Amino acid sequence: MAATTEMPPAPAVVMTHRQIMEALTGLLAAFFTAIISSTIVANALPTIMSELNGTQTDFAWVITAALLANAATTPIWGKLADLFNKKVLVQLSIVIFVAGSVMAGLSETIPLLLTARVIQGVAMGGLTALAMAIIGSIIPPRDRGKYSGYMGAVMAVGTAGGPLLGGFIVDSPLGWRWTFFVCVPLAIIALILLQVTLKLPHVRRPAKIDWLGSILLTSGVSLLLIWVSFAGNPDYYDWWSWQTAAMVGGGVALLALLVLVESKVSQPIIPLKIISQRTTALAILASIAVGVGMFGSSAFLGQYFQVARGASPTEAGLLTLPMIAGNLIGSVVSGQLISRTGKWKRYLVAGSILLISGLGLTGTIDHTTALWQTGVYTAILGIGLGLLMQNLVLAVQNTVRASDIGTASASVAFFRSVGGAIGVSVLGAIMGNRVKELATEGLAAAGIPTTGGAGASMDLKDLPEPVREIMRAAYGDATAQIFMVSAIIGVVALVAILFIKEEPLRRTVDIVSPAAKNDDGGSPAATAAINPSAPAAAATAVASAGPVAGTGIVDLDREFVEVLSQQRESQRRGD
Repeated sequence: MAATTEMPPAPAVVMTHRQIMEALTGLLAAFFTAIISSTIVANALPTIMSELNGTQTDFAWVITAALLANAATTPIWGKLADLFNKKVLVQLSIVIFVAGSVMAGLSETIPLLLTARVIQGVAMGGLTALAMAIIGSIIPPRDRGKYSGYMGAVMAVGTAGGPLLGGFIVDSPLGWRWTFFVCVPLAIIALILLQVTLKLPHVRRPAKIDWLGSILLTSGVSLLLIWVSFAGNPDYYDWWSWQTAAMVGGGVALLALLVLVESKVSQPIIPLKIISQRTTALAILASIAVGVGMFGSSAFLGQYFQVARGASPTEAGLLTLPMIAGNLIGSVVSGQLISRTGKWKRYLVAGSILLISGLGLTGTIDHTTALWQTGVYTAILGIGLGLLMQNLVLAVQNTVRASDIGTASASVAFFRSVGGAIGVSVLGAIMGNRVKELATEGLAAAGIPTTGGAGASMDLKDLPEPVREIMRAAYGDATAQIFMVSAIIGVVALVAILFIKEEPLRRTVDIVSPAAKNDDGGSPAATAAINPSAPAAAATAVASAGPVAGTGIVDLDREFVEVLSQQRESQRRGD
């Protein structure tokens, strides 16, 4: 009797598919809002750069600023998810994202636009970490592939619809500023749905944020990315210079100090014990390479279609559909197959091979390549990304306890964003220098005098026709080089994945300790079934195996024990 009343309160049934989908409705709506609000700007950037007199460096940094803020804050959000109410944090992320979007829409200068993008990136870090953490808190890994597939589908639809909608808005009388404003009504809808549908129990835990680690992390990553963005640019400094020594040395020193701090504090932002595990470490390495391919392709593909091929923003959105469709197919199909079979490594290997193939093929294009060929190449790239993105997170979540899911998921997302930020910065610098070289060569061959700024500006509409065509060709031919570099980096992902050891996906949300088994190999639930007078002891054994704190999900052993306990109590009351 006493043991029954002391049992932690939990539902007697595991959440059904309908209950899970109801819980995810608001979350997916919020995720969709953030995705479409980000991708809607992709095809507007060439127009924005033209109107605000931006350069190729500015173009790269409008993307990098958001990715950097995303990367730097994702581990912080992940830690907050382990400490505070996830629902409130998701809603806070949406509000911050809306504020950044409105600020971006009102921007009149590049620095103000970059500030707004940083604010958007902070919110995106929250949504990226929290979405996967919530899924990990309510769904066992064996079933998580299916629901991660739904998230991948939402991501694909948002990524596909964003450029199309953005292109339409830019071509309409509304203008590019409404590509930022349009997210406001979507965010309000997402907030309402979250409030109504997402019901997560909240367990109070001691809140101790590693602020020193956060500052060191942000400072170290930022310093290295700023260095790599401007190094080699004649307007700034050379690769080998005192600025390089100071920034690289400072960045490495800050990150080394970060490792020292993280090994000492009780609740680190990036727990070394988690990221040092074999599966997590290899998945993080692969995620960095995937981030380069994912963010680099999305950043520069739209620019290629508009600047090099003369497509309108709407047409550029349509031309990116093959990659988005491939991403959707890869994500949804692999998620369903993983849930049915419990096998996941084969899809990661296939995804990395397709990623390398797609990037390599896209690395052969120029400003005259047939558009159907670019469509086939980018579709292969999209399928590879779809097979990799969510499933790398799934592989990591399967190896950690439920209490660490938020931090582990955030760590993978963090390094993927870091890879994207580094990729966009490095690829943008490579492309800017290559455009200048090709433009200078083309103008010299045409007998047109050049200036030191040749190739720096993206404002082509006011150039004379011969010069404009030379610049378009330079941008088109330079694009191939950055995709080929990305393909080489993609090999890192394949090698890392090959060394990941496949572990069967567990069917419980949390890791069940072997201590939950009896000496005779039976589970406590089985013992309770044989000896109905022992439900309390069985319940105690199951509870000690590590129940999922704050999720309301129980494994089958514990559910069976609770049913037996309730039946026993009913019989006693009836007597």
